[in-house]
Amino acid sequence: MDYNAAFQISASGMAVEKLRLDVTAANIASMNTAAASAAQAYRPMRVISQAAPLNFGQQFDQLAGGGVQVLAVEPQAVSARMVYEPGHPYADAKGMVAYPGVNHTAEMVNLSTALRAYEANVAAMNAAKTMAARALDIGGQQ
Repeated sequence: MDYNAAFQISASGMAVEKLRLDVTAANIASMNTAAASAAQAYRPMRVISQAAPLNFGQQFDQLAGGGVQVLAVEPQAVSARMVYEPGHPYADAKGMVAYPGVNHTAEMVNLSTALRAYEANVAAMNAAKTMAARALDIGGQQ
C-alpha cells in the first residue's frame, strides 16, 4: 500500500476545505458592507472543486485516487439586498441602500460542512499514519 498517496489525497482535501472555509468567512465578513449601488455591492463567492485527474500510472491502478482540486473561486449570481435606510450616505433617491446578497444561513451550513470535511480528512490522514507506523513495527520485529 502506498501511504504517500493516502497522505496526498487527504492533504488535497484539507487544502480545498480550508479554501472553502476562507471563502465562507469572507462572505460572512462582507455581508453588512454597504455599497453606493447594487452593481457595486460585494458578490458572495463560492469554491468550485472536482476530483483531481489521475496521471498515466494511476489509470491502471484500481485503488489509486487522485484527491481533489480547485477549479475556480467565482462570484455567485445573486442580487444585492436593498434595505431602506434614508439617512445612510449611500442611500439612493428612494432611501434604499445596497448590501451584498449573502445568505447567512447557507454560509453557516457551508462553514459547518467544510469544517466536518476537513476533520474527516485529518482523521483519514491519522489513520494512514497509524497503519504505516504499525506496519513498520510489525516489520521490525524480525
